[in-house]
Amino acid sequence: MNRVSRRAFIGTSLSALASTWAVPTLVKAERANEKVGMAIIGVRGRGGEHIDAFLSDPRVQILYIVDADEKVGQGRVEQIFKKKGFRPKFVRDLREALDDPAVDAISTATPNHWHALCGVWAMQAGKDAYIEKPICHDIAEGAALVAAARKYKRICQVGTQCRSNPAIRDAIAFLHSGGIGEVKFARGLCYKRRKSIGPKGDYPIPPEVDFNLWSGPAPYTTPRCTRPNFHYDWHWQRLYGNGDLGNQGPHQTDIARWGLGINSHPISVISYGGRLGYQAERHDDNYVDAGDTANTEVSIYDYGDKCIVFETRGLSVANSADDEINFFFQGISENKIGVIFYGSDGYLVQRTYTHCVAYDKNKKPIKEFTGAGNHFANFIDACISRNPKELNSDAWEGHLSAAISHLGNISYYLGENNKVSPEEAKRVLANVKSLDDNVATLERTLRHLVDNGVDLKKYPISMGPLLKFDPEKEIFPDSPEATALTTREYRAPFVCPTADKV
Repeated sequence: MNRVSRRAFIGTSLSALASTWAVPTLVKAERANEKVGMAIIGVRGRGGEHIDAFLSDPRVQILYIVDADEKVGQGRVEQIFKKKGFRPKFVRDLREALDDPAVDAISTATPNHWHALCGVWAMQAGKDAYIEKPICHDIAEGAALVAAARKYKRICQVGTQCRSNPAIRDAIAFLHSGGIGEVKFARGLCYKRRKSIGPKGDYPIPPEVDFNLWSGPAPYTTPRCTRPNFHYDWHWQRLYGNGDLGNQGPHQTDIARWGLGINSHPISVISYGGRLGYQAERHDDNYVDAGDTANTEVSIYDYGDKCIVFETRGLSVANSADDEINFFFQGISENKIGVIFYGSDGYLVQRTYTHCVAYDKNKKPIKEFTGAGNHFANFIDACISRNPKELNSDAWEGHLSAAISHLGNISYYLGENNKVSPEEAKRVLANVKSLDDNVATLERTLRHLVDNGVDLKKYPISMGPLLKFDPEKEIFPDSPEATALTTREYRAPFVCPTADKV
């Protein structure tokens, strides 16, 4: 690829990548009786499910377990030995696995800040890649992965597994066939209790963790670790994770975009919310949580004639303060994680990963959809066939859906210090283009906060700016500050290249 500017490359090429892949030459894994050699990277939590999935596929041989935490990695090696009678090689540094020609593919469930670099390095080394959602930590990384998959003719699957579940596939097909009429608006929900992760401070790094490798692309902070629980709670620190908008959100925003038939970025975004309520829970007005992502966040995405709204709630979800949402999810006190499509003739509700219900305009159920699939097997199918069109969720789809989360967070981060009263928030949102009732959604959100003990005068919400976005160039034409947040400062040698330099 000629070395052109990122802007020029994206503007002329990126939107076409999903349809221009050439079928590559045959590789080792296609030969008779040979298995796909796999390296699994990041194996503490979700990575364990990657291991189980690939162990159960007779077409796969797990060759490497990779983790910056030696205790976790060696533990997985022993688990595999007890189950299957062989020990994959353990390494801390994924580059050792990528140097081995026996490795055909990688799967990665590392923290978010490592996702893109795992994928880019793997594809540059001639490996296929299964990358957990979100496919990237920021927008530029998503573009780089799309470009790498095209340039190196690699199979790249994103871990939005709902794309492989019959319940969701059949429900979306029903929606696209006109089952609930014309559909232009979808609401994604992550009403999921997330407790405080503990006070911000100076905490030890577990001795078994290679912190240089764990940090990878992310800068070191002073102190190095500011959260009590080293593992998992990185989700709520923006250097490594993306909050629940970027953790749970990519599943629901992906389904929302899929159902609406949207194959581009939005043209504008605005977010509001905050990391609120933990002072009230602890009865301590001076409490500072170690997390710095929003636990309450509403983002509005304008796609011209279509619209997506995503709502994040991390405090108690004992009551969503909305009778319609309670009805669609058949309960008041439980988590509500899903998507509601609003059609001219009814509604379609994704309640779980394996259950959707369609309703008529009077909210009478008219059709149900159930069934789970195997997203990992779909990846191996494509690795063997060398046909990226077989993938249910390729790099392009993953990039578009992850970017929804990143765009929402960019508006929130830029407006984090713009504290507004409920009255001011209503005035702003009343003038924002949307297919939702913006003020009604705001009022439900504020009631949720008050119900959780938040004093909105003492702890007001933050209102992000309404940002215009150029879907082709992937920049904010009126905000260099926002454009700067589409990428990050990297720590050498863990530098993810831009799309024109993969």
